[in-house]
Amino acid sequence: MARRCELTGKSVMTGNNVSHANNKTRRRFLPNLVNVTLLSDVLDRGFKLRVSAHALRSVEHRGGLDAFLLKAHDEDLSDKALTLKRDITKATAAKAA
Repeated sequence: MARRCELTGKSVMTGNNVSHANNKTRRRFLPNLVNVTLLSDVLDRGFKLRVSAHALRSVEHRGGLDAFLLKAHDEDLSDKALTLKRDITKATAAKAA
């Protein structure tokens, strides 16, 4: 399983540990990933996703999973999130018609 957020695309970054003597050794910065179940208002069910803590705050700020996915760029989303986004757009279009 990749260390990558399914909603924002945030992944592992690399950098240096720098000691007091200015010695540099390579290190990895891992994203704070959490397994959560997010509820979709349009589809009336929950979906298990592995997202970063920052993405959870963004989902809440935008007003839920549906609103977040409709505004999100497709290249940032995982395959699972992309299919979920397509289902939500189909359901909202069917509800509007």
